Order: sequence, then structure tokens, then C-alpha cells
Amino acid sequence: MAFAAFGSAPAPNQGTSRKSGKFVLALLLPGLVYLGLFFLTPLISLIMTSLEAPDSSGAIGAYVYAFNIQNYADVVANYLPQILRSFLYAFVATVLALLISYPLAYFIGVRMRRYPLIQRLMVTLVIAPFFISFLLRTIAWKQILSEGAPIMQWVHQMGWLSSSQYFIGTPAAVVFGLTYNFIPFMTLPLYTTLERFDLRLLEAGADLYASPAKIFRKITLPISMPGVISGTLLTFIPIAGDYVNASRDFLGSSKTSMIGNMVEADFLQNQDYPSAASLSVLLMAVILILVSVYVKKAGTEDLL
Repeated sequence: MAFAAFGSAPAPNQGTSRKSGKFVLALLLPGLVYLGLFFLTPLISLIMTSLEAPDSSGAIGAYVYAFNIQNYADVVANYLPQILRSFLYAFVATVLALLISYPLAYFIGVRMRRYPLIQRLMVTLVIAPFFISFLLRTIAWKQILSEGAPIMQWVHQMGWLSSSQYFIGTPAAVVFGLTYNFIPFMTLPLYTTLERFDLRLLEAGADLYASPAKIFRKITLPISMPGVISGTLLTFIPIAGDYVNASRDFLGSSKTSMIGNMVEADFLQNQDYPSAASLSVLLMAVILILVSVYVKKAGTEDLL
């Protein structure tokens, strides 16, 4: 009887399973098409362009596909200072953004929980710069930090810069602009992590006579690491490819150019499309390697 009852259990409906699979595929199809059209297709085109060689006619901007890997060696040799400078600026600006954003996110997400209206207002103020164009914000800082502006007059009076020194066009100005423009990208992931932080853990640490520094090192920082990793990735990656702040038209000069500036010059001015594409592919490859190593060392591989 028992075996008969067991054997008479209904078999899974294969037709329903197939319909469910088709339904899931239909839901995924728009996203797959979008990725294929706007990510894979441009990426393949970019890689193929990076392997082109000048056309035999010698016409400016005329190239043919030739699997010319030498393009990558050429751009490294020609643009090594800009490559190193890009990642140095990105590293320094990311660290500065983290040092500024972490206390800010902690204050909003932890200390302001008892005042929800003020908390929401402060979050709105953090994202408020997004309502203004990136270019307009950078131009505004160029005006604020230009010679003759009140702030720079005060800086000269304090003796921090001599009358013959300028701030605009220096590496410090570029790093300042990068840090300012990308602080929201660092603050918001930190806030979303700290806002869910269980305050009873801090009370438990204090009850066990741990110092505030030890509570932060052993409790707060490890729990907030997903936000730290997400914030640093969202900040470092776009900074490394930025070309606005380092441009001589904004906060930089010819001595502060980054990879993005070289890509812009090769593509729009020199019409050296293989070099511009090679630099772009190289930037993506280096960032992918750095991000993979960073996430693995931080122990948060699930973020990839």
C-alpha cells in the first residue's frame, strides 16, 4: 500500500516547466538585446578599430583592419606619463573622497536616525549636485579658483601661494575637481550601508569596555565594507577615464592631461582612431585587473 501510494505521486508537468523557461527568457530578452546593441557591439567595434593600420593611400583618418597589435605598444610608449598620471589622480581623489564621505555618511546614516526629516534633507543635499550639469559645476569652480577671485586673494594673503603662483592648471586643482565631483558617488553607497547598521552592536562593544577606536575597527568598519568597496569602485573607475577636470579649458593644463584627454585629442583632433581605441581598450583592461584584485583582496568577491 505504501509503495503504491508512493508510486502514484504525480510526475512534474514538463509542459509547465517549458512554459516557465520561455517566460523567463522573454523577460530577459529585452535586457540581452540592449546589452548586445549598446555594449557588446561597441566593444567589438572598439577592439577592431584598435587593431587597424593606416590606409595605403596615406589619407588622414583613413585606416584598414590589419590586426596591428603594435598600436598598443605605441600608445604605451607615447602616453605612459598620461597613463600613470590618470591612475595616480584617480587613486588620490578616491582616497580623499573616502576620507570626506565616510564621516559624512556615518553622521547621516547613524547619528541622524532619530531625526528622520533632517536625515532626508541631508541626503537630498548630497545628491543635489546631480541636478546641475557636470560641466557647469566644473566651470563654476574654475571661476571660483581663478586668479583675482576672493578665495584666491585670501589664499595669497595667507601666504599659502606666492603672488606668482597659480592654482588653476596644477595637479592639486585637478585632484580637487575630481574629488568634489565624485563625492556623491562615494557617499551614497556608504550611507545605504550605514543606514541599516544595527546600533545595538555599538552598545554591546561599549558594554564590553572596548574603546571607540576599537569599536570602529572591529565592528563598524567591517560591517560597512560593502559600502566602502562599492563607493571606491563607483569613484575610481569614472575618475580614471575623466577628461573634463584635467582639460586646459577647465581646471587643468597641458601638464595635467590624463588618458581621457589623449583619447579626445586623437579621436577628434588628430583623427588617429587606432590610437584612441587602443588607449580606451587599455584603460578598460587595466581597470578590470585593478578592480578584480582590489575586490578579491577586500574579501567581497560577490560584488563583482
